[in-house]
Amino acid sequence: MHIKTLICSLFLMLFSVTAMAGAGHDHSHGHEAISQGQAELVAAENVRKLVAKGKLDESWRSIKFSKIEKKTFSGQPEWVVVFNNENIADPKKRTLYVFLSIGGDYLAANYTGK
Repeated sequence: MHIKTLICSLFLMLFSVTAMAGAGHDHSHGHEAISQGQAELVAAENVRKLVAKGKLDESWRSIKFSKIEKKTFSGQPEWVVVFNNENIADPKKRTLYVFLSIGGDYLAANYTGK
């Protein structure tokens, strides 16, 4: 039941962000900024997508984020959502960084945070 609620909430959140990008807006500068809570949901959904595609171990599916912050890369603000998975044998791959645009678009994920 919680999964259905999460998926519905995520859908509504993404739809509302898309709806705000109507005619007359300059789309080259991205969407309106999403909240920290929305960034957490979007990052978690992208981790699940990476698991489904076989890019991440199945154990990542249920890992909750441990930290979130705004950082600037190449002059552009981004959300960086950090997940820690102690079930991963390789210590260099226990911390996953998910990068989102400030508007909530998935940009990348890696183990370095850079």
